[in-house]
Amino acid sequence: MQCDTRKAASFSPSKSTFLFRRIFPIPTTFNLSVLIVLLALIVAGCRSGQTDAADSAPGAASTIENKGSDTLVNLALAWAEAYIHAYPDVRISVTGGGSGTGIAAMINGTVDIANASRGMKPEEIDAARANGIDPVEFVVARDAIAVVVHPSNPVDGLTLQQISDIYIQKVTNWREVGGEDRPIVLLSRESNSGTYIYFLENVVRLGDKGSDLLFSPDTLLMPSSEGISAEVRQNPNAIGYDGLGYVTHDQKMVAVARDADAPYVLPSVQTVNDGSYPISRPLYMYTAGEPSGEIAVYLDWILSDGQSLVSELGFVPLE
Repeated sequence: MQCDTRKAASFSPSKSTFLFRRIFPIPTTFNLSVLIVLLALIVAGCRSGQTDAADSAPGAASTIENKGSDTLVNLALAWAEAYIHAYPDVRISVTGGGSGTGIAAMINGTVDIANASRGMKPEEIDAARANGIDPVEFVVARDAIAVVVHPSNPVDGLTLQQISDIYIQKVTNWREVGGEDRPIVLLSRESNSGTYIYFLENVVRLGDKGSDLLFSPDTLLMPSSEGISAEVRQNPNAIGYDGLGYVTHDQKMVAVARDADAPYVLPSVQTVNDGSYPISRPLYMYTAGEPSGEIAVYLDWILSDGQSLVSELGFVPLE
């Protein structure tokens, strides 16, 4: 017999008496108070059976909810898979959606760890504190943002100023920066992406905190790193930017110089570590307060043994 404790919890004597008589015919002289006692015993038995079943089941695995940066998602998945292999009693759910999405979920208490390819904004920190949360930041790896074009594009190097001029459409033709007479098609991540924010602040605005420059309205906003890669591969006029770990062999990386007198440098683990590549950044994980329990153990593992996976995914491990 299966028991529905939700129905039992709201049982009505008249309705339950009718139901009981339908299932178990009883003499009409049966005392109603005895009937109610019997029903109570049945309900208690159901609840006891359910409790026993739960108690006898194997211990539920710990689950860590991890969400945010699309730049970090592949690395976060690799970390999760390796950790689960070593500690099978732990479950780790990893999803993307952008740095802003992950941070908002952490503030709202719906994830344990938020992945971000940028630091939290002051307004996000204020929102967290208003919600009783004091965010804790962990730098978990470093990344280079590569500027990518179609392999047929003859342009090999650009200065930061030239890249900024391209994205605000001060420069609109590849011929103006040493390429062919072709219009430039602009590709960018969407505005909830940490990569978008970093590129806007440090490349389009050249690190000037007082600047109000914006991406040209003609910029095509792509929902993912893979979207930029796909468009660059098929469009010889396109320029985009992406985390180094997402650059494929059928895209061309452009060397970047800080200014016209500086060397042109390609992104790599070495050039990020020695500081010569000008568009690099830390990658973050955030928790709602100091982590404890399994979350703290997992983050400790990421910052130690987990670093061995970072370079395999095209990112830069912590020194």
